[in-house]
Amino acid sequence: MSQAGRLLVATPLIADPTFERTVVLLLAHGPQGAFGVVLNRPSQTRVEEVAPDWQPVAAAPGVVFVGGPVGRDALVGLGRCATPDADGSDLIVGDCAPVDLSRPPVLGGAEWSGVRLFAGSAGWAAGQLEDELDEGAWWAVDADAADVVTADPDGQWPEVLRRQGGEVAWFANHPHDPSAN
Repeated sequence: MSQAGRLLVATPLIADPTFERTVVLLLAHGPQGAFGVVLNRPSQTRVEEVAPDWQPVAAAPGVVFVGGPVGRDALVGLGRCATPDADGSDLIVGDCAPVDLSRPPVLGGAEWSGVRLFAGSAGWAAGQLEDELDEGAWWAVDADAADVVTADPDGQWPEVLRRQGGEVAWFANHPHDPSAN
C-alpha cells in the first residue's frame, strides 16, 4: 500500500543521527521506491539567500530546511496552495502541493502561502522502506496540512506522536538518551 502523503515518524530504534527524531513527509511511494522530505530540520540559511522571490510567501521561520541527506544542492518546495488547479499542482495533503521554484510565486497562476523550501530529500530504493517499516524503524501516520509548515519544527516529533493516541503517543515522552535514567 502506498504511503505517499503520509508521515514517517522515526521510532527510537533509528540509530542513524540523520533521521533521529525526524518527521518525514512522503511525497511519492511505489514499486520503484519512496521519496520524501524531513519536515523538522531547519537550517541557518535564510530563504532570501537561495530563492529571494519566494521569501515573501515563505512560512516562518523563513529558513531553508534540511530535507534529507540526498542531493542537498537541490531545492524542493512545498506550500499551501489556495488555487491548486490554476497551475496543475497535485495536492499532497490538504491544500499542500509541490511548488515549481523555477517560476515566480505570483504569475497569474497558483496563489501560494506558507511555502517551505527543503535542501535535499530522503529516498528509499524499491522495498527498502517496507523493510524499515517491518523492522519498526518508522511509524507511518496520517499527515495534516499544518505539518508541512509547522511553526514549531523542534517540537514536531513529540507533537505528531501525541496526537496518535495509545502506545505511540507515549513515545512523545521518550528521553533523548534513555541510558541517562
